[in-house]
Amino acid sequence: MYICGLKFLVILKDTDIQIIASVKEILNKANLNIVIIPHENPDGDAIGSAIGLAEVLNNIGHNARIVTPNNYPDFLKWFSSDARITVYKDKKKKAKSIIKGADLMFCLDFNEASRAGKLEKRILNFENPKILIDHHPYPTNFCEYTISETKYSSTAELLYDVICTTGFEKKITKSAAEALYTGILTDTGSFAHNTSDPNTFKVVSELMKFGINTDKIQSGVYHNFSADRMKLLGYCLNKKMVVYPELRAAMISISKEELSRFNFKTGDTEGFVNYPLSINNIVFSAIFIEKENIVKASFRSKGNFPANKFSSENFNGGGHLNAAGGESDLPLEETIEKFTQLLPGYKHQLLETII
Repeated sequence: MYICGLKFLVILKDTDIQIIASVKEILNKANLNIVIIPHENPDGDAIGSAIGLAEVLNNIGHNARIVTPNNYPDFLKWFSSDARITVYKDKKKKAKSIIKGADLMFCLDFNEASRAGKLEKRILNFENPKILIDHHPYPTNFCEYTISETKYSSTAELLYDVICTTGFEKKITKSAAEALYTGILTDTGSFAHNTSDPNTFKVVSELMKFGINTDKIQSGVYHNFSADRMKLLGYCLNKKMVVYPELRAAMISISKEELSRFNFKTGDTEGFVNYPLSINNIVFSAIFIEKENIVKASFRSKGNFPANKFSSENFNGGGHLNAAGGESDLPLEETIEKFTQLLPGYKHQLLETII
């Protein structure tokens, strides 16, 4: 297996070589109708991977469509790609028709069907082959072909290697490279974390050879927010952030009323959980956001403190070592109290964490 222009050996260590061969054989068929589904509340990696893959599949000669469970942030709507995206929440009938008429389904950047929200049943009941490409740990077995590689910084980076190992590297265009680069950029926090593997930068260097404007992408992702979003961030840092210096932890909480007060739009709280980690000696950060009938949680950490283990043990979630998500069916205030009571039980790990 070789990465496109670099010609160095790539080993997808957790994927059977026969799966790659089978995926290649499927994609070598002519004129397939293909649906690509990212997870609910698509982030930069999910939507970037979906657009990048759609570009490549269309260039192969297939008819690829993207169906997202719900909308994605406005700051991720500047892509130059012509990939067709249908939002299931807004256009259910059209989305159902696309899925029903598909010969093949790709599930990107999630490894449990429930992560696709209202599309879960559509995925599980899909009768034709399904291919999973994802970098999160502990995948469930709901696809015929699973490409799950946790060593990758992002699904976008993994997808680039999959495209090349299946022999379709010449179908990558500038638009596809732009989308894949965005996926890597966002899932590494602008290359601030998950970048210990040199492969990440080797892939980035290959994508840059397509002439993508990295400054423009950086600006589109990180300098493209609404004034309301910036005011909400300022409010959270000033009024809603609680720091536990003796435990090297911090927490932000946001109620439904506060979201409404600042005219919340999808994606406005993206990245908020990372800000407390900028505080000296803080190694663990959490954010709790009140939604309808549930409180969404995100966790971030530094060093070897396991954010994913904390989430799975206490908030029905999981994820990566340093980045995880979860949820609580308790009211917001009770969820905050639960978090506050849990922290001392992790004091030894938090104090021993090396950064």
